[in-house]
Amino acid sequence: MLVKYILTMLIAALLSLQTGKIALAQSSSSPAIQEDNVSDEAEEVSDDEPDEDADKETESNVEDEPKTDIQSDNQAETPQESLPAISYDLNALPFPTRRMHELILEATKSGDIEKLRAYIGTGDSKTMLSLGGFDGDPIDYLKQESGDDNGHEILAILEEILQAGYVHLDKGTERELYVWPYFFAYPLDKLSDRQMVELFRIVTYGDLQDMQDFGGYIFYRAGITPTGRWTFFVAGD
Repeated sequence: MLVKYILTMLIAALLSLQTGKIALAQSSSSPAIQEDNVSDEAEEVSDDEPDEDADKETESNVEDEPKTDIQSDNQAETPQESLPAISYDLNALPFPTRRMHELILEATKSGDIEKLRAYIGTGDSKTMLSLGGFDGDPIDYLKQESGDDNGHEILAILEEILQAGYVHLDKGTERELYVWPYFFAYPLDKLSDRQMVELFRIVTYGDLQDMQDFGGYIFYRAGITPTGRWTFFVAGD
């Protein structure tokens, strides 16, 4: 019985030893399998990464592409002649300018040239009525310039130019001024068909030919400052 017991214990020990060897062999082979998996994954990532050389070649091709027609046209463009802004909006005027404009216009529509006297002023602030100057009373001078004795024609001319569009000149300077009509500061050869009709409300075709020979508008015009002073109402060059 003792011998049989000893043999049984020896067989159990041998079986335990064999099981341990198998487990050890399996554990030692796992890292190799993992390393193979990691290596395969690294190769897959490497295949997905962008090719820096290919990107550089693409950038080089973009830089070497010729400029489009739009780019070439923009470079070939030259700045157009600057034209003054034309306005018909009296509400855009400073209040003193707008008020003086209204008062002068009311006087012209009254038919009484004497009503202009209050707005002509005196001394250094006197309205310029002639480029060459004149002696005597300003209202008498305006009557002399008119085709009739009562000055109705000159009132009609003044009314027409004040109802035309205006330009804002020398903005932000001591010479800042609003001038009617805008033709005074606008090239005659740039006028549209509609603007030509506006011009002929004020001048005749013969006047236009004289102005074209001179190179600019030389018929009557009026100027008012931002502070509301009527600075001039003159014609000529």
